[in-house]
Amino acid sequence: MMTSAIPTAEGGSQAVRAQLQLREMILAGELPPGERVGEVAIVEKLGISRTPIRAALVRLEQEGLLEALPHGGFAVRSFSEREVADAIELRGTLEGLLARVAAERGVPSALLGEAREALDEIDAVLARPQLDEADFTRYVAANGRFHAVLLRMADSRVLAREVERVVRMPFASPSAFVVVQADSPQARDMFVVAQAQHRAVLDAIQRREGARAEAIMREHARIAQRNLREALRLQRPQALPGVALIRPEASTFTRMK
Repeated sequence: MMTSAIPTAEGGSQAVRAQLQLREMILAGELPPGERVGEVAIVEKLGISRTPIRAALVRLEQEGLLEALPHGGFAVRSFSEREVADAIELRGTLEGLLARVAAERGVPSALLGEAREALDEIDAVLARPQLDEADFTRYVAANGRFHAVLLRMADSRVLAREVERVVRMPFASPSAFVVVQADSPQARDMFVVAQAQHRAVLDAIQRREGARAEAIMREHARIAQRNLREALRLQRPQALPGVALIRPEASTFTRMK
């Protein structure tokens, strides 16, 4: 009979550390698409034993950054534009459902207050005539907080689990392509549009207008689609970790316009 060992706390923390370090290596291009990820080489590079390394590799496969090879082991995945666009579309669909459920069920005033605080922080960033790197960092943090509060508003473990699963993909999170806009003169205008959508969906949730809230969040994801196109046009892997993993497809690019 097969038995499985229960990981110790130390072993579990090592696996998490290995997972984070490997993810960073993949997104930074140190492990390029198609490259086989050997356990022994990773053990030597990270100085972590094989058991937590093996656990980290399995978790990264579940995230979608690695794929299992037919004869054992893992290789770094690449992603087509269509796959990335689909992931963003799925995130928009799920967040739209979250917003509708939140509106229909009602949201405690404390959560509405948390959402407003995050949006007030974004307003403070956008009040500046020009945005610098620190402003982009503040925007990403506040945007992340707003989307996290939205997740809690629906009060649904099922929906939360599905959203968390899709945003594990490195290109599907709400702020995935924001940093690509750092040198773009249109960046502030894009953020203003996104912020207007944030305010509108919060208003719809507060007014218990489920259909309106859902439609706004699905439209909101289209900004991420635009940012994806810009990231692929610029092709600056150093500006956005993970861009090098995306395979350009002319037909997909055309469809996304």
